Amino acid sequence: MKKLLLGALLAWPLAVLAQQSPLHYKLMGDAQLMPNDCIQLTPDVEYAEGIAYYQTRLDLSRFFQVDFEIYLGNKDEGADGITFVLHDDPRAFDAFGTWGECMGYGRWSKWARGGTFIAPSVAVEFDTYTNYRQNDPEFDHVAYLEDGTNYHDEFWHNKDGAYNLEDDQLHNFSFRWEPRSKRVSVMLDGQLVHTAVRDLVSDVFGGHTQVIWGFTASTGRAHNLQYFCLKQIAEKMPETDSRSGKTE
Repeated sequence: MKKLLLGALLAWPLAVLAQQSPLHYKLMGDAQLMPNDCIQLTPDVEYAEGIAYYQTRLDLSRFFQVDFEIYLGNKDEGADGITFVLHDDPRAFDAFGTWGECMGYGRWSKWARGGTFIAPSVAVEFDTYTNYRQNDPEFDHVAYLEDGTNYHDEFWHNKDGAYNLEDDQLHNFSFRWEPRSKRVSVMLDGQLVHTAVRDLVSDVFGGHTQVIWGFTASTGRAHNLQYFCLKQIAEKMPETDSRSGKTE
């Protein structure tokens, strides 16, 4: 997997690299420090929920790319998954969502007015359990989410009806934002799993450019150990449009 990620990073030229420390994260719920610069989000128990927020905000007026390794367990029948989230929720570093299928990020139904969820926000879910009210397929998958709902019409599973993220392996994950082109790109294990043009500043965050970011995860009656490991963040480089190659 690391060789695949290296190829992806070479295709995405980086400038300023900032190393991260687990001590720079605010941890909530079942989140806790692990060895080797990793942070546990959920232990392998029922009804757990853990959240970790980096304590320096990201600036959406500038390019950034964050790179991590994520671990989603070793039991195919486990649950529920992890989300990577950017948000400007009024609760700031205390924001959290609902447990279980909502993965500590969203709410039970996209039509629900109540409940606990993180918004305004964008997130990428790594979902390991089928929940039909969230329109989940019958296999593990990746999906792009907004404003505290886990319901999605599209998802990625490598066109594999037996796709499995609970394989007792670390998976390389990268999230990239290019403000000039308004492009969001997500890589998993060297593959582009989501890309779209979306004006996050205007259409999601109401003109605000400073956002909190981190990870959420939860379990329900089914469960798995779930954690992420720190790699690096690239930010504040002169922005290059990934399609034209032009630099501002």
